[in-house]
Amino acid sequence: MANFDERSGVVPCKTEWGAWWQTLEEVYIEANTGSDISAKVVKCDIRPRHLKIVVYGEVLVDGDLCEAVQPDDSTWTIEDKRVLRVCLSKALATADHCWKSLLTDRYHVDPYTLDEMQKKLTLQRFQMENPGFDFSGATVTGNYQEGGPQFKH
Repeated sequence: MANFDERSGVVPCKTEWGAWWQTLEEVYIEANTGSDISAKVVKCDIRPRHLKIVVYGEVLVDGDLCEAVQPDDSTWTIEDKRVLRVCLSKALATADHCWKSLLTDRYHVDPYTLDEMQKKLTLQRFQMENPGFDFSGATVTGNYQEGGPQFKH
C-alpha cells in the first residue's frame, strides 16, 4: 500500500533552487541543479541545527535550520543526475512542530502554504493514530492561524 504522502500529495514551499516540504517526521529538500551532477561534486553537511549544501562549488543552502534535526538519520541522494534530494529527520516529530521556514532567516512559508502544511500534518497524525482508516482524501477546514482546524472526512 502506498504511504500517506504518495496518496495525498505534498505541500511544497518553492525556492529559487527548487522546493522543500515536510511530513510529521521529516523535511524534504529538492534542488534542481540544471546540469548533470555526481556525488563527487556535492557536499551536503547536515548538523543538528545547521545545513550546508554545495554543488560544483556553488552554495545552494547555508544556514541555521528552523528546528533541530537528527543528522545520523538524515540522507541525501541524486535522482536522474540533475535533482539533489535531501531528507532531514526532525528531532521533534509531532504535528505541532510544523516548520515555518527551512532556515531561521530564509525560505519562509507564506501564510496560505503554512496553513496547508499544518492541515496535512494534522491528517498525517490522524492516519498514524488510526491506521485502519484512510485519511489521504480527507480535508481539514478552518484556519490554523485563527482558531484551529475543523475535521471533515
